[in-house]
Amino acid sequence: MARRPRAARLETRTARLKLKVRKKPYDFTSIAPRIRLGYRRCKSAGRWVVKVADGHGGNWTKVVGIADDHEDADGEHVFSWWQAQDKARALARGKESAGGRPGTVAEALVDYEADLIARGGSPTNARRVRTLLPPTLLAKPVALLTARELKHLRDGLVTKGAKPSSVNRDLKGLKAALNLAAAHDPRITNDAAWRTALAALPDAHHARNVILTDEQVRALIAAAYAEDSALGLLVETAAVTGARVSQLARLEVADLQADRPDPRLMMPSSRKGKGIKRIERKPVPITSSLAAQLRQAAGNRARTEPLLLRTDGAPWQPPIADYRLPFIRAVTRVGLDPAAVTLYSLRHSSIVRALLAGVPTRVVAAQHDTSVPMLERTYSQHILDHSDTVARRGLLDTAQKRAAANVVPLAKGR
Repeated sequence: MARRPRAARLETRTARLKLKVRKKPYDFTSIAPRIRLGYRRCKSAGRWVVKVADGHGGNWTKVVGIADDHEDADGEHVFSWWQAQDKARALARGKESAGGRPGTVAEALVDYEADLIARGGSPTNARRVRTLLPPTLLAKPVALLTARELKHLRDGLVTKGAKPSSVNRDLKGLKAALNLAAAHDPRITNDAAWRTALAALPDAHHARNVILTDEQVRALIAAAYAEDSALGLLVETAAVTGARVSQLARLEVADLQADRPDPRLMMPSSRKGKGIKRIERKPVPITSSLAAQLRQAAGNRARTEPLLLRTDGAPWQPPIADYRLPFIRAVTRVGLDPAAVTLYSLRHSSIVRALLAGVPTRVVAAQHDTSVPMLERTYSQHILDHSDTVARRGLLDTAQKRAAANVVPLAKGR
């Protein structure tokens, strides 16, 4: 038989009704390891409240049910002190029949990660969020989250130096996890808390689009080959196609179409975007020299094997950025700033190069697996900055008109 802890001021309705009305529960009493039961005195019938320690210095609380202050206990809706103990233990241990223990933020992220994998999304979106949250927040039930603590989390990230765009991106994953939890648990009704507190920060879309000249790109490719042949092939493919490294890592040997006059890669689409996204492969043109390099690297490997491999024969792993350190060394070799120039800079440079060359925006968007509105929002300023020479071709030359106006006609007869 379970131990029945006593609490003089809570055991009888006569003793409880002598307490003053207040929001803070009275006399939290230990009824099991990490589980305590208290009583909140209300103007009407009081409430039993359970407090559960998470083992990391935090805890969560939840109302167990109505106390038998004014009506007899029935063990279902109205509870005596003794019945409330059994109900509180069941709730804390996830054995409560009406839906079980309320899910925590950590569990919501686990479910969200599994959902992403099932839908073909990137589980990194969930894993990255987990590293940003303190243990106390991870252990808290989703149903008990408040707008104040979530806003404190968001503002704290900015205070620590995170860019607003990074905060928006990371917390978007948290909101998705919380929304998924709410969709599967009708007890979670506080979704307004994260809709309000985790609203996107304004003026955050200032993309750090480092555009490299063609000479810099060629020098960077050469430096990457000097650093490591496999890295060089990855960098050259990124520079020519403008694809994300996650797309390059999923290229298969069968995606290389080198035996044709116009060689190309059947580039897999990214996993960016909402909902269920089907991975498709679209043709992206490449140079003949790159096609020859890729054909040599593929050798006689099976068609379903990764096309781009590391020197040790293992596939590239974008989630852990295993290319980062050697790429930094290559950037340093050519005298560029590794804090500014990333592998993504090659994508930005490819997009701007194509737009300045007059390639239609819709074609550029399709080849780079993005949208026309995203191109216009992200690259408009860079197009203006880098298209001065192109724009000058359409300027009207007024110098001839001014020269003609300064000519003084000679008087007749002279």
